[in-house]
Amino acid sequence: MELGDILNPYDRLVEIDLLGEKREVPENNSLLRCFQFLSPDTVSYSDLCWNGTCMDCQVVVKNGDKEKAVLACRTDVAEGMEIVGMPAAIDLG
Repeated sequence: MELGDILNPYDRLVEIDLLGEKREVPENNSLLRCFQFLSPDTVSYSDLCWNGTCMDCQVVVKNGDKEKAVLACRTDVAEGMEIVGMPAAIDLG
């Protein structure tokens, strides 16, 4: 699978905190596409709808003292984003 065919164009990688681990992912993409960038073999073939219907890609993002559940397929990545909860449906290997 060529990730260049599915990722939105990007100029740089941004750093996020993923369950306490610093990771670099492509800007201008949804979180789910970023997870696919990190683990193409597992995320690409997972049983997800990719459009928000199944709600199986819900992650928990921390912002200051607050946490918010969002759908990874409908939420764009941002520099410094902190993801503190991941669903079992997304296996990053």
